[in-house]
Amino acid sequence: MDRKIVVGITQGDGNGIGYEVIIKALADERMLEICTPVIYGSSKLFGFYKKTLHNIEQINTNVITSVDDVNPKMVNIVNCLPDSVYVEPGQPTPESAKCALKALECAVNDAKKGKIDVLVTAPFNKKAMHEEGFAFTGHTEFLEKEFNVKEVVMLMVADQLKVAVATQHIPLRDVPKSLNKNMLVEKLRLMKESLEQDFGIYDPKIAVLGLNPHCGDSGLIGDEEKNIILPAVQEAQEKGIMAFGPYSPDGFFGLGNYSRYDAILAMYHDQGLTPFKALAFELGVNYTAGLPIVRTSPDHGTAYELAGRDEADPRSMISAIYTAIDVFNKRAEHKAIMASKPVLKTSAAEFSEKGDIAE
Repeated sequence: MDRKIVVGITQGDGNGIGYEVIIKALADERMLEICTPVIYGSSKLFGFYKKTLHNIEQINTNVITSVDDVNPKMVNIVNCLPDSVYVEPGQPTPESAKCALKALECAVNDAKKGKIDVLVTAPFNKKAMHEEGFAFTGHTEFLEKEFNVKEVVMLMVADQLKVAVATQHIPLRDVPKSLNKNMLVEKLRLMKESLEQDFGIYDPKIAVLGLNPHCGDSGLIGDEEKNIILPAVQEAQEKGIMAFGPYSPDGFFGLGNYSRYDAILAMYHDQGLTPFKALAFELGVNYTAGLPIVRTSPDHGTAYELAGRDEADPRSMISAIYTAIDVFNKRAEHKAIMASKPVLKTSAAEFSEKGDIAE
Protein backbone atom coordinates (compact mmCIF):
# COMPACT_ATOMS: atom_id res chain seq x y z
CA MET A 1 0.00 0.00 0.00
CA ASP A 2 1.09 3.60 -0.68
CA ARG A 3 0.56 4.84 2.86
CA LYS A 4 1.43 3.62 6.32
CA ILE A 5 -1.12 1.60 8.23
CA VAL A 6 -3.22 3.78 10.53
CA VAL A 7 -3.31 2.20 13.99
CA GLY A 8 -6.14 3.37 16.26
CA ILE A 9 -5.29 2.93 19.96
CA THR A 10 -7.88 3.44 22.69
CA GLN A 11 -6.69 4.75 26.04
CA GLY A 12 -8.65 2.26 28.15
CA ASP A 13 -9.09 3.24 31.80
CA GLY A 14 -7.14 6.46 32.29
CA ASN A 15 -6.39 5.56 35.90
CA GLY A 16 -4.63 2.32 34.96
CA ILE A 17 -1.42 1.62 33.06
CA GLY A 18 -2.90 2.20 29.61
CA TYR A 19 -1.21 5.50 28.88
CA GLU A 20 2.11 4.36 30.30
CA VAL A 21 2.36 1.29 28.07
CA ILE A 22 1.08 3.27 25.06
CA ILE A 23 3.65 6.03 25.54
CA LYS A 24 6.49 3.57 26.09
CA ALA A 25 5.44 1.59 23.02
CA LEU A 26 5.31 4.68 20.80
CA ALA A 27 8.50 6.24 22.20
CA ASP A 28 10.51 4.06 19.83
CA GLU A 29 10.89 6.15 16.67
CA ARG A 30 10.80 2.99 14.56
CA MET A 31 7.07 2.78 15.24
CA LEU A 32 6.53 5.85 13.08
CA GLU A 33 8.39 4.14 10.24
CA ILE A 34 5.82 1.34 9.99
CA CYS A 35 2.55 2.93 11.07
CA THR A 36 0.63 6.10 11.83
CA PRO A 37 -0.50 5.84 15.48
CA VAL A 38 -3.74 7.52 16.53
CA ILE A 39 -4.55 7.56 20.24
CA TYR A 40 -8.21 8.01 21.17
CA GLY A 41 -8.36 9.74 24.52
CA SER A 42 -7.01 12.95 26.00
CA SER A 43 -3.85 14.96 25.37
CA LYS A 44 -4.18 16.12 28.98
CA LEU A 45 -3.91 12.57 30.32
CA PHE A 46 -1.17 11.76 27.82
CA GLY A 47 0.85 14.73 29.10
CA PHE A 48 0.27 13.80 32.73
CA TYR A 49 1.58 10.27 32.33
CA LYS A 50 4.45 11.29 30.09
CA LYS A 51 5.78 13.44 32.94
CA THR A 52 5.84 10.38 35.22
CA LEU A 53 8.17 8.48 32.87
CA HIS A 54 11.89 9.05 33.37
CA ASN A 55 13.55 7.51 30.32
CA ILE A 56 11.26 8.77 27.59
CA GLU A 57 12.72 11.33 25.19
CA GLN A 58 10.66 13.92 23.37
CA ILE A 59 7.62 12.51 21.56
CA ASN A 60 6.24 14.68 18.80
CA THR A 61 2.47 14.72 19.14
CA ASN A 62 -0.27 16.06 16.92
CA VAL A 63 -3.38 16.93 18.96
CA ILE A 64 -6.50 16.80 16.81
CA THR A 65 -10.26 16.54 17.08
CA SER A 66 -10.72 14.36 14.00
CA VAL A 67 -8.79 11.44 12.56
CA ASP A 68 -9.02 13.25 9.22
CA ASP A 69 -6.23 15.54 10.45
CA VAL A 70 -3.60 12.91 11.26
CA ASN A 71 0.06 13.60 10.66
CA PRO A 72 1.83 10.41 9.49
CA LYS A 73 5.12 11.62 10.98
CA MET A 74 3.81 12.17 14.50
CA VAL A 75 1.95 10.44 17.33
CA ASN A 76 -1.61 11.64 16.88
CA ILE A 77 -4.02 12.17 19.77
CA VAL A 78 -7.72 12.49 18.98
CA ASN A 79 -9.09 14.59 21.84
CA CYS A 80 -12.45 12.90 22.27
CA LEU A 81 -12.77 13.49 26.02
CA PRO A 82 -13.86 16.70 27.78
CA ASP A 83 -11.21 19.22 28.83
CA SER A 84 -12.37 18.77 32.41
CA VAL A 85 -11.18 15.16 32.52
CA TYR A 86 -8.93 14.41 35.48
CA VAL A 87 -6.77 11.50 36.52
CA GLU A 88 -6.64 9.48 39.74
CA PRO A 89 -3.92 6.90 39.15
CA GLY A 90 -4.49 3.58 40.84
CA GLN A 91 -8.25 3.33 41.23
CA PRO A 92 -11.33 2.94 39.07
CA THR A 93 -13.79 5.81 39.11
CA PRO A 94 -17.09 6.48 37.38
CA GLU A 95 -15.38 9.12 35.25
CA SER A 96 -12.53 6.85 34.18
CA ALA A 97 -15.07 4.23 33.09
CA LYS A 98 -17.15 6.77 31.13
CA CYS A 99 -14.02 8.09 29.43
CA ALA A 100 -12.84 4.59 28.54
CA LEU A 101 -16.19 3.93 26.86
CA LYS A 102 -16.17 7.27 25.04
CA ALA A 103 -12.68 6.65 23.64
CA LEU A 104 -13.70 3.16 22.53
CA GLU A 105 -16.88 4.37 20.84
CA CYS A 106 -14.99 7.09 18.95
CA ALA A 107 -12.38 4.61 17.71
CA VAL A 108 -14.98 2.03 16.68
CA ASN A 109 -16.96 4.69 14.82
CA ASP A 110 -13.85 5.63 12.83
CA ALA A 111 -13.05 1.95 12.22
CA LYS A 112 -16.52 1.41 10.77
CA LYS A 113 -15.92 4.31 8.40
CA GLY A 114 -12.56 2.89 7.35
CA LYS A 115 -10.64 5.86 8.74
CA ILE A 116 -8.34 3.63 10.79
CA ASP A 117 -6.96 0.35 9.51
CA VAL A 118 -6.62 -1.57 12.78
CA LEU A 119 -7.79 -1.19 16.35
CA VAL A 120 -5.65 -1.74 19.46
CA THR A 121 -7.45 -1.45 22.80
CA ALA A 122 -5.83 -0.66 26.12
CA PRO A 123 -7.48 -2.36 29.13
CA PHE A 124 -10.42 -1.06 31.11
CA ASN A 125 -12.04 -2.17 34.37
CA LYS A 126 -15.03 -4.40 33.58
CA LYS A 127 -16.78 -3.88 36.91
CA ALA A 128 -16.47 -0.09 36.74
CA MET A 129 -17.73 -0.12 33.15
CA HIS A 130 -20.69 -2.29 34.09
CA GLU A 131 -21.64 0.09 36.91
CA GLU A 132 -21.77 2.90 34.35
CA GLY A 133 -24.19 0.99 32.11
CA PHE A 134 -21.77 -0.93 29.87
CA ALA A 135 -23.84 -4.03 29.10
CA PHE A 136 -20.97 -6.29 28.03
CA THR A 137 -18.43 -8.44 29.83
CA GLY A 138 -15.51 -7.08 27.82
CA HIS A 139 -14.20 -5.54 24.60
CA THR A 140 -14.77 -8.78 22.67
CA GLU A 141 -18.50 -8.96 23.32
CA PHE A 142 -18.94 -5.22 22.68
CA LEU A 143 -17.17 -5.43 19.31
CA GLU A 144 -19.14 -8.54 18.36
CA LYS A 145 -22.36 -6.54 18.67
CA GLU A 146 -21.00 -3.31 17.17
CA PHE A 147 -19.89 -5.08 14.00
CA ASN A 148 -23.02 -7.25 13.89
CA VAL A 149 -21.30 -10.63 13.67
CA LYS A 150 -22.88 -13.82 14.98
CA GLU A 151 -19.75 -15.37 16.44
CA VAL A 152 -16.19 -14.35 17.26
CA VAL A 153 -13.25 -16.15 18.84
CA MET A 154 -10.97 -14.75 21.52
CA LEU A 155 -7.56 -15.90 20.31
CA MET A 156 -4.45 -15.40 22.43
CA VAL A 157 -1.37 -15.07 20.23
CA ALA A 158 2.37 -15.22 20.93
CA ASP A 159 4.92 -16.36 18.35
CA GLN A 160 4.06 -20.01 17.64
CA LEU A 161 1.47 -20.35 20.44
CA LYS A 162 -2.18 -19.57 19.69
CA VAL A 163 -4.92 -20.43 22.19
CA ALA A 164 -8.63 -19.78 21.68
CA VAL A 165 -11.50 -20.21 24.13
CA ALA A 166 -14.91 -21.67 23.30
CA THR A 167 -16.66 -19.71 26.06
CA GLN A 168 -15.44 -16.22 26.85
CA HIS A 169 -16.13 -14.10 29.95
CA ILE A 170 -18.78 -16.14 31.73
CA PRO A 171 -18.96 -17.71 35.21
CA LEU A 172 -17.35 -21.14 35.44
CA ARG A 173 -20.65 -22.66 36.58
CA ASP A 174 -22.19 -21.67 33.22
CA VAL A 175 -19.51 -23.26 31.03
CA PRO A 176 -20.92 -26.83 30.72
CA LYS A 177 -24.41 -25.70 29.71
CA SER A 178 -22.94 -23.20 27.25
CA LEU A 179 -21.15 -25.90 25.26
CA ASN A 180 -22.80 -27.60 22.33
CA LYS A 181 -21.59 -29.36 19.22
CA ASN A 182 -22.68 -26.72 16.72
CA MET A 183 -21.04 -23.92 18.68
CA LEU A 184 -17.73 -25.79 18.88
CA VAL A 185 -17.80 -26.60 15.17
CA GLU A 186 -18.40 -22.92 14.40
CA LYS A 187 -15.53 -21.88 16.67
CA LEU A 188 -13.25 -24.33 14.87
CA ARG A 189 -14.40 -23.00 11.50
CA LEU A 190 -13.66 -19.43 12.56
CA MET A 191 -10.27 -20.47 13.90
CA LYS A 192 -9.36 -22.17 10.64
CA GLU A 193 -10.51 -19.16 8.64
CA SER A 194 -8.60 -16.73 10.85
CA LEU A 195 -5.40 -18.80 10.93
CA GLU A 196 -5.43 -18.88 7.14
CA GLN A 197 -6.39 -15.30 6.28
CA ASP A 198 -4.92 -13.51 9.33
CA PHE A 199 -1.77 -15.50 10.00
CA GLY A 200 -0.97 -17.24 6.72
CA ILE A 201 -1.24 -20.75 8.21
CA TYR A 202 -3.03 -22.90 5.65
CA ASP A 203 -4.73 -26.16 6.67
CA PRO A 204 -3.92 -25.45 10.32
CA LYS A 205 -3.82 -28.31 12.83
CA ILE A 206 -6.07 -27.44 15.77
CA ALA A 207 -6.00 -29.31 19.08
CA VAL A 208 -9.21 -29.38 21.11
CA LEU A 209 -9.10 -29.68 24.90
CA GLY A 210 -11.55 -31.60 27.05
CA LEU A 211 -13.69 -30.04 29.76
CA ASN A 212 -13.33 -32.46 32.67
CA PRO A 213 -10.22 -33.80 34.41
CA HIS A 214 -8.67 -36.62 32.34
CA CYS A 215 -11.28 -35.90 29.64
CA GLY A 216 -13.97 -37.33 31.91
CA ASP A 217 -12.27 -40.73 32.48
CA SER A 218 -14.61 -42.44 30.03
CA GLY A 219 -17.66 -40.82 31.62
CA LEU A 220 -16.80 -41.42 35.28
CA ILE A 221 -16.35 -37.70 36.00
CA GLY A 222 -18.20 -36.09 33.14
CA ASP A 223 -19.61 -36.94 29.74
CA GLU A 224 -19.20 -33.67 27.81
CA GLU A 225 -16.19 -35.11 25.98
CA LYS A 226 -18.15 -38.10 24.69
CA ASN A 227 -21.44 -36.34 24.00
CA ILE A 228 -20.35 -32.89 22.80
CA ILE A 229 -16.64 -32.34 22.20
CA LEU A 230 -15.70 -35.52 20.34
CA PRO A 231 -18.74 -35.30 18.02
CA ALA A 232 -17.78 -31.68 17.31
CA VAL A 233 -14.22 -32.70 16.44
CA GLN A 234 -15.52 -35.43 14.14
CA GLU A 235 -17.98 -33.12 12.38
CA ALA A 236 -15.28 -30.48 11.97
CA GLN A 237 -13.07 -33.10 10.31
CA GLU A 238 -15.90 -33.98 7.95
CA LYS A 239 -16.03 -30.30 7.00
CA GLY A 240 -12.33 -30.29 6.12
CA ILE A 241 -11.04 -28.81 9.37
CA MET A 242 -7.93 -30.50 10.80
CA ALA A 243 -9.20 -30.71 14.38
CA PHE A 244 -7.94 -33.31 16.87
CA GLY A 245 -8.83 -34.30 20.40
CA PRO A 246 -10.18 -33.95 22.94
CA TYR A 247 -6.99 -33.83 24.98
CA SER A 248 -6.57 -33.63 28.74
CA PRO A 249 -5.22 -30.08 29.34
CA ASP A 250 -2.71 -30.90 32.10
CA GLY A 251 -0.78 -33.47 30.12
CA PHE A 252 -1.22 -31.57 26.87
CA PHE A 253 0.62 -28.51 28.17
CA GLY A 254 2.79 -30.30 30.71
CA LEU A 255 4.34 -32.55 28.07
CA GLY A 256 4.72 -29.75 25.54
CA ASN A 257 2.29 -31.30 23.04
CA TYR A 258 0.98 -27.84 22.20
CA SER A 259 4.08 -27.25 20.08
CA ARG A 260 2.84 -29.84 17.55
CA TYR A 261 -0.28 -27.85 16.67
CA ASP A 262 -0.93 -24.50 15.04
CA ALA A 263 -3.63 -23.56 17.54
CA ILE A 264 -5.56 -24.86 20.53
CA LEU A 265 -9.24 -24.56 21.42
CA ALA A 266 -9.85 -24.51 25.18
CA MET A 267 -13.32 -24.90 26.64
CA TYR A 268 -13.22 -21.93 29.02
CA HIS A 269 -11.24 -18.80 29.86
CA ASP A 270 -8.82 -19.94 32.55
CA GLN A 271 -8.26 -23.34 30.98
CA GLY A 272 -6.69 -21.63 28.01
CA LEU A 273 -5.34 -18.37 29.38
CA THR A 274 -3.57 -19.76 32.45
CA PRO A 275 -1.07 -21.88 30.48
CA PHE A 276 -0.86 -19.22 27.78
CA LYS A 277 0.14 -16.49 30.22
CA ALA A 278 2.52 -18.82 32.04
CA LEU A 279 4.30 -19.46 28.74
CA ALA A 280 4.06 -16.05 27.06
CA PHE A 281 2.76 -13.35 29.42
CA GLU A 282 5.14 -10.51 28.51
CA LEU A 283 4.62 -10.87 24.77
CA GLY A 284 1.06 -12.18 24.63
CA VAL A 285 -1.64 -10.53 22.54
CA ASN A 286 -5.43 -10.85 22.65
CA TYR A 287 -6.77 -11.04 19.09
CA THR A 288 -10.47 -11.08 18.18
CA ALA A 289 -10.95 -13.49 15.27
CA GLY A 290 -14.11 -13.20 13.20
CA LEU A 291 -14.44 -9.41 13.02
CA PRO A 292 -14.38 -7.51 9.73
CA ILE A 293 -11.67 -5.29 11.23
CA VAL A 294 -8.38 -6.20 12.89
CA ARG A 295 -8.49 -5.80 16.68
CA THR A 296 -5.80 -6.63 19.21
CA SER A 297 -5.03 -5.76 22.81
CA PRO A 298 -2.30 -6.52 25.35
CA ASP A 299 -2.99 -9.62 27.43
CA HIS A 300 -2.98 -7.79 30.78
CA GLY A 301 -5.44 -5.68 32.72
CA THR A 302 -5.44 -2.16 34.13
CA ALA A 303 -2.85 -3.01 36.83
CA TYR A 304 -3.91 -0.12 39.06
CA GLU A 305 -1.19 -1.00 41.56
CA LEU A 306 1.42 0.07 38.99
CA ALA A 307 -0.32 3.17 37.63
CA GLY A 308 1.74 6.37 37.73
CA ARG A 309 4.86 4.61 39.03
CA ASP A 310 6.82 4.10 35.78
CA GLU A 311 6.85 0.33 36.38
CA ALA A 312 4.52 -1.01 33.69
CA ASP A 313 6.02 -3.34 31.08
CA PRO A 314 5.08 -2.19 27.54
CA ARG A 315 6.08 -5.38 25.71
CA SER A 316 2.56 -6.77 25.40
CA MET A 317 1.29 -3.44 24.03
CA ILE A 318 4.19 -3.35 21.56
CA SER A 319 3.32 -6.89 20.50
CA ALA A 320 -0.35 -5.91 20.14
CA ILE A 321 0.55 -3.09 17.74
CA TYR A 322 2.94 -5.25 15.73
CA THR A 323 0.43 -8.12 15.58
CA ALA A 324 -2.33 -5.82 14.34
CA ILE A 325 -0.06 -4.56 11.55
CA ASP A 326 1.04 -8.09 10.66
CA VAL A 327 -2.55 -9.36 10.50
CA PHE A 328 -3.60 -6.41 8.34
CA ASN A 329 -0.83 -7.25 5.88
CA LYS A 330 -1.58 -10.99 6.00
CA ARG A 331 -5.22 -10.31 5.14
CA ALA A 332 -4.11 -8.37 2.08
CA GLU A 333 -1.77 -11.20 1.06
CA HIS A 334 -4.51 -13.79 1.57
CA LYS A 335 -6.94 -11.80 -0.56
CA ALA A 336 -4.37 -11.68 -3.34
CA ILE A 337 -3.68 -15.41 -3.07
CA MET A 338 -7.37 -16.30 -3.18
CA ALA A 339 -7.83 -14.10 -6.22
CA SER A 340 -4.98 -15.74 -8.11
CA LYS A 341 -5.27 -19.46 -7.45
CA PRO A 342 -6.79 -22.04 -5.06
CA VAL A 343 -4.80 -23.32 -2.10
CA LEU A 344 -4.07 -27.05 -1.97
CA LYS A 345 -5.90 -28.72 0.90
CA THR A 346 -4.86 -31.49 3.26
CA SER A 347 -7.16 -33.95 4.99
CA ALA A 348 -7.18 -34.62 8.70
CA ALA A 349 -6.48 -38.26 7.95
CA GLU A 350 -3.08 -37.33 6.53
CA PHE A 351 -2.10 -35.96 9.93
CA SER A 352 -3.78 -38.66 12.01
CA GLU A 353 -1.67 -40.50 14.52
CA LYS A 354 -2.08 -42.60 17.63
CA GLY A 355 -3.91 -40.65 20.30
CA ASP A 356 -5.29 -37.92 18.00
CA ILE A 357 -8.89 -38.79 18.88
CA ALA A 358 -9.52 -39.54 22.52
CA GLU A 359 -12.12 -42.10 23.48
